[in-house]
Amino acid sequence: MSDKAIEIKSLRKSYGDGEVLKGIDLTVKKGEILALLGPNGAGKTTTIRVLATLLDFDSGDVKVNGYDVTSQAGSVRASIGLTGQYAAVDEYLTGFENLELIGLLYHLSKEKSREIATRLLEEVDLVESSNKPVKTYSGGMKRRLDLAMSLIANPPIIFLDEPTTGLDPRSRMQMWETVKRLAANGTTILLTTQYMEEADNLADNIVVIDHGVVIAQGTAKDLKSKVGSDRLDIVIEHKQDFAKALEVINGEGLKSNEEDRTISINAKTGVKNLQDVLNQLQEAKIEVETISLRRPTLDDVFLTLTGRETAEEVEEEYTKGKK
Repeated sequence: MSDKAIEIKSLRKSYGDGEVLKGIDLTVKKGEILALLGPNGAGKTTTIRVLATLLDFDSGDVKVNGYDVTSQAGSVRASIGLTGQYAAVDEYLTGFENLELIGLLYHLSKEKSREIATRLLEEVDLVESSNKPVKTYSGGMKRRLDLAMSLIANPPIIFLDEPTTGLDPRSRMQMWETVKRLAANGTTILLTTQYMEEADNLADNIVVIDHGVVIAQGTAKDLKSKVGSDRLDIVIEHKQDFAKALEVINGEGLKSNEEDRTISINAKTGVKNLQDVLNQLQEAKIEVETISLRRPTLDDVFLTLTGRETAEEVEEEYTKGKK
């Protein structure tokens, strides 16, 4: 049995003359959370739509749960759950009724549908609001209900397309906890996001795409290390000591701003660099206002690697031209 839940090889997709996906290669192992990062229009949603059998593609091989998305689309659909960018819920039904309805559409018995609905409402923390119309729900509650609806058939693979866009911090944290519980129970999750903190918090591995190609992949730690080393940021207490501080520190990759009294250097040995610099400044009788060790973030990775041309704009222009 293969340990691969998702396999994409040389995936290409064009809209008219605009090539949106230019040979994507991507693998997700079973039970893994993989975050697909990229600026608006990089091709993230297009990739999800192909995987979910919602969109044809020009060339390449795409398998989900071992099934070919073109020749075995029915088996693929039976293996997945999909939560899109916008909550697909009936606002006039209650949360419980929404889940019960999806269960019946899956041809489950009424008793089984209600049993699953009750369990999922607990899973996404919506028990207290289960009998209220969904139109009274907050955005975060609707997103959690939408996720629960994609779990009715207990699929082994879940696609989450920007699941927390527009949510407040508390709702985002609640969604993260739900995703972590799913992964802990063995569910494979492919999520797209523009929130670097989200990818850092959730993903076992990260793939960055831009202009329809994979430009980086690895763990969060791997990607951060490619951007650069840690930085040590120092603010000197007195401006008259600034020139002397520059002579004392004189570190690799030094950057300074006399007006702000700031000095920044590479800190390849992390905390040891911090201790050494403090000792040097103390011996020179130079007072420090603040000193901090700053590690590269995924925001640094994102800004370093990506551009801004959007594939969705290509699709939109092509669609307009067809009208």
